[in-house]
Amino acid sequence: MKAATLTDAHTVEIDDTERPEPGPNELLVKINACGVCTTDLHMYSGSLTVDYPMVPGHESAGEVAAVGEEIDDFQTGDRVAINPSIPCNECRACKSGRENLCHDLTSLGGAAKHIIDGAFAEYVTVPVGNVESIDDLDYRTASFAEPLGCVINGIDQIDLTSGETVVVIGGGFIGQLLIQTLRTSGAGTIVLSEPVAERREIGRKIGADHAVDPSDENPATAIPDLVGDVDVAIEAVGFPETIQQAYALTGPGGRTLIFGVPPEDATVELSPFNLFFEEREVVGSYSLTPNTFARAVTLLQNGRIDVDTLVTDEFGLDGIETAFEQMEAREGLKKVVYPNQ
Repeated sequence: MKAATLTDAHTVEIDDTERPEPGPNELLVKINACGVCTTDLHMYSGSLTVDYPMVPGHESAGEVAAVGEEIDDFQTGDRVAINPSIPCNECRACKSGRENLCHDLTSLGGAAKHIIDGAFAEYVTVPVGNVESIDDLDYRTASFAEPLGCVINGIDQIDLTSGETVVVIGGGFIGQLLIQTLRTSGAGTIVLSEPVAERREIGRKIGADHAVDPSDENPATAIPDLVGDVDVAIEAVGFPETIQQAYALTGPGGRTLIFGVPPEDATVELSPFNLFFEEREVVGSYSLTPNTFARAVTLLQNGRIDVDTLVTDEFGLDGIETAFEQMEAREGLKKVVYPNQ
């Protein structure tokens, strides 16, 4: 089979490798669609430490090609979305339903303590507990289940109340997915802060009530002038300065959610007095759980998320480097790869 292997920073090789065989409790899945994530880009650029060579790709869906001998619930030809986060199911975090914080987490092509080869390949093996049936949902839409599951996990962290005012900083793919999920979850007023005009326009189309250009006006004053107190500010970029900005925007009793992936050595300054006196909260969100993954599949099956507007570029395996280059240049939004094309 063919797989796209990172052999070093900024180096991808399309290799012919042996097709894996499923273990007793595993499925072999033919990958029919896999989204390109910013985490994949970090691995490609070298800003996220991984052991090369490795096959990235963790937002995937496909067709069951072979079934482990101890599995009765699936058969060849079944259509599934893959949750790439494989928990130990034995640690305290797993037992409390927070499998994303598993002490011994393994990821299929994503970021975790242990990383195994991912879905930028024609086939992968996956534990049977890490798939959800998608019935007749198309594979491209189903590949959104993993990032959408992460977004749902993030929104769970902020305890959103119907009608609250939310600011999303960053109108990339995740920012746009956050806007749609916030709307579905009952947010009242949604404001997008994004310097790229095309992304502001998309944000308004899919659910943002307002979109401001932070390169043209200071969000710290423009947004409160527009909507008053902000209940929730979500940082979806990963820069220390935008995390600081989200915190500054958060009103009394509000929550700041750090969703973007910041550099590992980054620091920010926060006022502990404001946390105390205004009862603010700062929360983080990492990855997804089996629960949020299943909920994501349900939302996608019922058409709650506009996928078509977000997908701007599609490639075969040999186009992955082009996808990364476009992402570095902030061109377009979601890139999807079809390994068996």
